[in-house]
Amino acid sequence: MSSERRSHDLAAYEARVRSGPCFVCEFVAGAPGSAHVTVYEDEEHVAFLDRYPTVPGKVLVAPKAHIEHAVRDLDELAYLRLMSVVRKVALAVEAVMKPERTYLLSLGSQQGNSHLHWHIAGLPADTPYRQQQFHALMTENGVLSLTDEEAAATGDRLRAALADSVEVAG
Repeated sequence: MSSERRSHDLAAYEARVRSGPCFVCEFVAGAPGSAHVTVYEDEEHVAFLDRYPTVPGKVLVAPKAHIEHAVRDLDELAYLRLMSVVRKVALAVEAVMKPERTYLLSLGSQQGNSHLHWHIAGLPADTPYRQQQFHALMTENGVLSLTDEEAAATGDRLRAALADSVEVAG
C-alpha cells in the first residue's frame, strides 16, 4: 500500500461539504460519483473506506438514516447498535492494519458533514510521536495517494476480517 502523500484541496473540499448534498446520504442512495469501497453493511449502518485517508485503512461508519447528533438523535439502543458496529469494524482495522493505536472520532458539524459518522483510524506502528494524534488525522498534512486497486484490496482484507470475526463470534 502506498504511503506517499498528496496535497488535499481544502478550499474545494470545504465548499463541497458546506454547500453540496450530504455525502453519506448520496453514497447510501448510490448517487453517481459518490461511490466508496464498502467494508460492512447491515440494515441500519454502513462502513466504507475514507476517500481522503490520512492513515492506511481509514474507515468511516455511519447510520444509513440521516442522523446528525450522536447523543440526542439516537435512543440508547440505537446508539449501542451503532457503537457495536464501530467496535466490530475497528477490530477488523486492527486485525488488518496492525496499528499502534486505533483512533475513534465523530467529526462534522451543522456547518458541514452533518451526517453522523465515526472515523476509525489506525495509527501506523512506526509513526514518529510528533506525527501522531491530531497531526496524523489532518488532511492539511496531505492524504494518502492510493490507487483504486489498493483501495479495493484493503476493502477485501477488511471484509475478510469482518467475515472471520462473525464466524468466530457466531
